[in-house]
Amino acid sequence: MPKVAIRFAESALTDLEAIRAWYAKQGEPGVGERLLGEIVASIEVLADHPDMGRIVPEFEQPSLRELIRRPFRIVYRRDAMHVRIVRVWRSERLLEVPHEDSP
Repeated sequence: MPKVAIRFAESALTDLEAIRAWYAKQGEPGVGERLLGEIVASIEVLADHPDMGRIVPEFEQPSLRELIRRPFRIVYRRDAMHVRIVRVWRSERLLEVPHEDSP
C-alpha cells in the first residue's frame, strides 16, 4: 500500500500550539516540546498505517479514527489518499470535530 498524505486542519494546529503554550506557561517548555515531538512521531506513522487508529467511539464512523497518545487523543479523518488530523486534545475532554469545509 502506498503512503497516504498527512494534512492538518487549522483546529489541530491550534491544538498543538495550545499544548506548547500551556507547558511554557507552567514553566516546563521542554516538556511541551517533548510531547509535541512524540505526538508528531505518532502522526507520521499514519502515512504507512492509516487504519491503525481505532474508530472514534462517540461517532462510530469508519473514516473518523483516533490514536491515543496519553494523555492526548489524536483524531483524524481517513480517506483513500489522505489522513487529515482534525484534533489533538487531552483525552478527558469531550470531542468536537470541525466541519469538512475547514482547510
